[in-house]
Amino acid sequence: MAALPKCSLVTPTYNWPEALNLLLKSLKEQTYLPEEVIIADDGSTKETRELIEKQRSDFPVPLVHIWQEDKGNRKPRIMNKAIAKSKFDYIIEIDGDIIMDKNFVRDHLTSAKENIFLYGSRVNIQKDYLPRLFEKGQTEFSFFSIGIKKRTRTLRIPYLANLYKEETKRSKKLRGCNMSFWKKDFVAINGFNENLVGWGIDDSEMAQRLLNSGIKGKRLKFKGIVYHIFHPEQNKQHLEINLKIEAETSLKGLTFIEKGINQFL
Repeated sequence: MAALPKCSLVTPTYNWPEALNLLLKSLKEQTYLPEEVIIADDGSTKETRELIEKQRSDFPVPLVHIWQEDKGNRKPRIMNKAIAKSKFDYIIEIDGDIIMDKNFVRDHLTSAKENIFLYGSRVNIQKDYLPRLFEKGQTEFSFFSIGIKKRTRTLRIPYLANLYKEETKRSKKLRGCNMSFWKKDFVAINGFNENLVGWGIDDSEMAQRLLNSGIKGKRLKFKGIVYHIFHPEQNKQHLEINLKIEAETSLKGLTFIEKGINQFL
């Protein structure tokens, strides 16, 4: 088997150390580790910093903490800043409220190909189950686990995953909580668009520019399984503005934005 790409796993976080703790625990349990983990911190308080410092004591790979001042939701900026600091060719992106199946990193890397980005789905951990989840520190789930929905997404069947084809159009199933791409492709389109503010659209707008530039998408189904911890919906007051930016990216076939990762390189 060909050598797998060397990768940086990057995750955004904001003031939810309980979820971040489970994310990092699931990382330690991976059958194949990334070369580094970068936490893109959008202004969390000291509890998150203290958790990261504690985790570093026995973490199996370098654990990098990139922080910026809390000035509202500025996820595109902190993600650009974090990915600019990454040391490896391939980027796996997950949300900070994700628990990974033990084969998650391996699945992304064995599916990685030049001129392709990958996007997976997620199993949802339900609100009523959260007290038990955090009390148990649970990171292992199966089709039969309680407290989850969309349970068919727990099924890991690599043979079926290989049947999915490359795509030239953006899928409505794309979720930024479970993506991977080549760093050089991300840099070529100038990363995340920092004109997007508040919740939503940053990942799909970025993916649209990848597609516009000739990079194809591929759905990672039956592999790359993650579990999303329930949280209340975020403020969507800027969503209409962000959707207009995304629509312009699609309509004009834009591949590069003015305010992105280049300021940190």
